[in-house]
Amino acid sequence: MKHQDKPLSFETHHDWHSSSLQSLTDSPPESLLYSYTEAFNGFAASLNEEQAESLNKSESILGVYEDTVYTLHTTRSPQFLGLEADLGLWATGGGTQASEDVTIGVLDTGVWPESKSFDDSGMPEIPSKCRGECESGPDFGPKFCNKKLIGARSFSKGYRMAIGGGINKKPKEIDSPRDKDGHGTHTASTAAGSHVANASLLGYASGIARGMATRARVAAYKVCWETGCFGSDILAGMDRAIRDGVNVLSVSLGGRPAPYYRDTIALGAFAAVEKGIFVSCSAGNSGPTRATLANVAPWIMTVGAGTLDRDFPAYAVLGNKIRYNGVSLYSGRGMGKKLVGLVYNKDNNTFGNLCLPGSLKPTSVRGKVVICDRGTNARVEKGEVVRDAGGVGMILANTADSAEELVADSHLLPAVAVGRKTGDLIRKYAQSNPNPTAKLVFGGTVLNVRPSPVVAAFSSRGPNMVTPQILKPDVIGPGVDILAAWSEAIGPTGLVKDARKTRFNIVSGTSMSCPHISGLAALLKAAHPDWSPSAIKSALMTTAYTRDNTNSSLRDAADGSLSNPWVHGAGHVDPQKALSPGLIYDITTKQYISFLCSLAYTIDQVKTIVKRPNITCSKRFKDPGELNYPSFSVLFGDKRVVQYTRELTNVGPARSIYKVAVDGPSSVRISVRPRTLVFRGEKKRYTVSFVAKRKRRGSTVRSEHGSIVWGNAQHQVKSPVSFSWTSL
Repeated sequence: MKHQDKPLSFETHHDWHSSSLQSLTDSPPESLLYSYTEAFNGFAASLNEEQAESLNKSESILGVYEDTVYTLHTTRSPQFLGLEADLGLWATGGGTQASEDVTIGVLDTGVWPESKSFDDSGMPEIPSKCRGECESGPDFGPKFCNKKLIGARSFSKGYRMAIGGGINKKPKEIDSPRDKDGHGTHTASTAAGSHVANASLLGYASGIARGMATRARVAAYKVCWETGCFGSDILAGMDRAIRDGVNVLSVSLGGRPAPYYRDTIALGAFAAVEKGIFVSCSAGNSGPTRATLANVAPWIMTVGAGTLDRDFPAYAVLGNKIRYNGVSLYSGRGMGKKLVGLVYNKDNNTFGNLCLPGSLKPTSVRGKVVICDRGTNARVEKGEVVRDAGGVGMILANTADSAEELVADSHLLPAVAVGRKTGDLIRKYAQSNPNPTAKLVFGGTVLNVRPSPVVAAFSSRGPNMVTPQILKPDVIGPGVDILAAWSEAIGPTGLVKDARKTRFNIVSGTSMSCPHISGLAALLKAAHPDWSPSAIKSALMTTAYTRDNTNSSLRDAADGSLSNPWVHGAGHVDPQKALSPGLIYDITTKQYISFLCSLAYTIDQVKTIVKRPNITCSKRFKDPGELNYPSFSVLFGDKRVVQYTRELTNVGPARSIYKVAVDGPSSVRISVRPRTLVFRGEKKRYTVSFVAKRKRRGSTVRSEHGSIVWGNAQHQVKSPVSFSWTSL
């Protein structure tokens, strides 16, 4: 709505929203679900199509949009990131940590407050500026919060309306912040969990579990339910988090790409960033397919996933005495040493090869190891199907879609996951040998794996299809086989028949990498309270690394090929270097507005995002790529020359000199002016020209990559560059 149009006769915007809704649509008062004031100027309501059309005709309405359903993007990472010392570089005066003044708001499935990861031992009193609150409910209340977990709220009106019950009907799920899924507890503890000794998943990854910012506060906002995360609930959670005074928002969920004025997360994030709140979001788990990114707004930190230097090896030993490598988190008694029958049900009519529910005949699988092709249904469900049909083990074999990426799972029966090439060899053996046999062996936890990190195959990829001139993802962080706290309301597989209970679980996804970056942002905010969200983002991006622990370029787990900025963004985060980046690319709200005005949006659509009545778009960029972003996405299209000017802010020694180094494909000439920046003040500008040496022809998107680095003896400030010759 046009916020400034509220008549003086209404005391609050809620009163105005309610009155407008009833007068324009003749709908009952309970149709109003939420009235937003911080994240969005407007409200959420349950309407039929006629009522929505009637509402849209009002002069006070900027736009009416249908609610969107978003999905979740489902203990060694602190050491892997170089955070093993609690104090050291991250300490501030007197040995205390300033991150105690930082609150991370986590929008997810809620929280399991009894987890030791939310223990508040040694935490000081909650700062007065923190306005979090613990909701009361049938299974929750203020007693469950403390000086660590300072807030827990739930938002379910959109979900309840969508499932047909109305907001007054008692839902199937208990309406409280308690986490019955595990995902929210895992992400919150990854971002800011306290130290917990002797943590493991049923013996795997044993050691100390801890979050990135162990002294930061946590506020949980439950916005996700059994059928998904509804945009109206997400926006209500963001609205409340802004009012509660959080410093960082961690959002491990997303939807399909959409214009920013239609993207609930982008709308709420813009309001948050404008108020100085850093917003970290998962990039999505739709890789290795290209152009699958979620959460690509330039004011959001878009996080992909990489591996740790830890693995959980397991082996499939066949009757021909060949042993094949795989991974597993199975923790039961095992199969013993004897070989048993091996079966592969490749029957296109029953889909037995996929091990879908009801697809396996007990007479053919009882007492045997079953080969199941990955895909269509959940990996752990395949194991459940095999077990219920009488199978004693499973080899989960990748296909072309999942290629060579391996994800370990805590299966209900002995199971080993193998890559496509290995899977093809095992499938061939099972189909060609008259009496195929196998046994499965489990190898526990192995550390110091090389190479690492490797970009996860599931991590969503660029290019950015909403604004191709902005390179996304921004960075990658640990997101494969991450150990963190878990809800004791559900087993480690999430299956109904999984009666096991565990306080920690190992799971994978960009959902897991996102809170790593959220926690690092909290540490940077504590160390540099005056830094803006874009300054923190810049520090994490320009100091990221693109070489693994064998000193080779980062590789892509999908096929073992070299990765590139459409896959890993600026690279893998390096928190120690981010603490002192030397230079940063800062972005003001005014610049974001100029960026939005350069898109093909109407004035009303821009106003929907920026919530300001006086937007005219008189000042706009000629090209969205003019935004002062820490990376470059160059689209030549019909042009041979693309030129951008960037501004760098010195956050290092006052008198500093930086020289530029460029790297690019032979088909592009890159020139930077000036080539040396001498800082005596705070800010300096440079202009970079990209010249395509010859025009590219063809219908496919041709892309190449490079970098621009400003460096001196102390700092290397690196920006990735992507080049495209045809329209995205």
